[in-house]
Amino acid sequence: MTDAQPLSWADIRLWEIGLLERSTGNGLEHWLARIRDLDPPGEHVLRDWLTREGVSGYPRALLVHETFGYPDSAVRVADEMLDAQYDDRPALRPILDAVLLYAGDLDDVGIQTRQTHVALTGPHGTFAIVQPTTKHRVDLGLRIELPPTAPSTRLRRSAELGPAFPSFIPLTAPGQVDADVAAWLKHAYDTTT
Repeated sequence: MTDAQPLSWADIRLWEIGLLERSTGNGLEHWLARIRDLDPPGEHVLRDWLTREGVSGYPRALLVHETFGYPDSAVRVADEMLDAQYDDRPALRPILDAVLLYAGDLDDVGIQTRQTHVALTGPHGTFAIVQPTTKHRVDLGLRIELPPTAPSTRLRRSAELGPAFPSFIPLTAPGQVDADVAAWLKHAYDTTT
């Protein structure tokens, strides 16, 4: 269980270092020394090499950023990024808070603040995002396919959130974050591999 607070950049970095160690058996300093020996001329060369070495996902991104620098959005304080997301739509912020409370009931959930959304990560990757899509709606994007015969639900097919999140639940009020939302959130968490 998590404390349901967005993580700071420093906390996200530590989480990614832990993922690197668990997935490869070697820590950050080991990999940075190997990268110094490789002396890659650019990010694409480093990404290709890391992929061949079996390093992918967040650990690969960590090593690329540690080598070539972090984007400005990665080092901004999480609260500052959230404030920017909801600055012109403060009535929607309680929807995010309600989703984070449900996410806090799941084991080993990471909350990562991005420039346009908040990503919810589990042991096997990002399973959901929370994005203020319009001035009147927050979308809970889920990494699940819409069932062909979905029961009566608010779950919809998504095109706006990208191919990684083919389904979403539109939310316009915190009270809409209910047992149905919690069930779909848990389903996405359980099925993300």
